[in-house]
Amino acid sequence: MTGNPLNTIKKADPDLFGLIEQGGELTFYEEGIPLQYKFLIAMALDASKGAENGVRNLATQAINAGATKEEVMQAVRIANYVSGVGSVHIAANALKDIV
Repeated sequence: MTGNPLNTIKKADPDLFGLIEQGGELTFYEEGIPLQYKFLIAMALDASKGAENGVRNLATQAINAGATKEEVMQAVRIANYVSGVGSVHIAANALKDIV
């Protein structure tokens, strides 16, 4: 996937896109929980929701922010514990070129 997947929304409803963008800025600012762990939390949630592209993108962002591949896999373990093996299948597809 190339580009922002929300470009369609940005074009069709710039106000909605602005609200979504503000939410991301509020969530992923560098204060409190370290940024790489915020990305890992979001990645585990995406795995539990079946969002393969989200898992891939968030794992990459987490690693770029300093997370290790082992920490990525620990987040997958948490997703498995909370949401079951389906989240592991989503993560496995998403992470095959990352971990």
